[in-house]
Amino acid sequence: MLIIFFKFYKKCKTLVCYDFINKDMNEKYNVYLVSDSTGETLDRIFFSLKSQFANFEYEKKEFAFIRTEQQIDKIIKECNQIENSIILYTIVETKLAKYLARQSEKNSVPCFGVLGNLILSFSKLLNQKAIHKPSAQHVLDDDYYKRIEAIQFTMSHDDGKKVDDINDADVILLGVSRTSKTPTSIYLANRGYKTVNIPLVLEQKVPEDLKTNKTSCIIGLIADPERLSDIRRNRVAIMKDQNLKEYTDLNSIEKEVEDSKNLFKKNNWPVIDVTRRSVEETAASILKIIEIKKNK
Repeated sequence: MLIIFFKFYKKCKTLVCYDFINKDMNEKYNVYLVSDSTGETLDRIFFSLKSQFANFEYEKKEFAFIRTEQQIDKIIKECNQIENSIILYTIVETKLAKYLARQSEKNSVPCFGVLGNLILSFSKLLNQKAIHKPSAQHVLDDDYYKRIEAIQFTMSHDDGKKVDDINDADVILLGVSRTSKTPTSIYLANRGYKTVNIPLVLEQKVPEDLKTNKTSCIIGLIADPERLSDIRRNRVAIMKDQNLKEYTDLNSIEKEVEDSKNLFKKNNWPVIDVTRRSVEETAASILKIIEIKKNK
């Protein structure tokens, strides 16, 4: 099998090809994620990329705050000592990015810049030069402090700990146990949304303030009872607690879910089924609901 990696270098205006002959699709690759900042952007891009390949065996190595040629030389040296190395990078400083590209080509290491062409295209479109400043997205501005405040608020209101000021929340999530309330809340908080999550328990009433709340976006989370039963059994096994039979009982869970659906319907709260949904997908649906609510 012939796999060809193409990389276009604007400086020499030639097409450079990396040829790997007779590569086994099940062979393990060593992926180097090289960033001049925290590496968060690159990690997310690689996460999306690898999901498109079912038989991609790899070991990931992350290098953050790479800002000197000496640091790059060490990475290239390590790549040369390990077979099947691939470099993905987000380096905005042009000179350093070109140095990495040259050294990778010189040592026959496949190397792909994630942001370079995009920055260049935007620069042409906007008719202005990019600042090429590492960590430019990590600025201590109003948005940053808004996110910090949202995270602090969300953590103090996790799992129904505090409900006396829930009207201050941007989002309120309701759902039975194991419907991803906490991780979804934290994800939203990192996007700057003050989030409260409240567990729904049989025979327990929800806070009265919810019924009169007109400012927060209140959303119900549900999941397939069988799926919830599986998740809860796994949790109980980890906790090694044998006194939670009702917690994992399918009939009890079905009643919990049905009661929660009735509650959401009665109060006209939008509902999201999180069965086999990732936190990111659930959060995306919530943000869409927030947008619709704002535009009403």
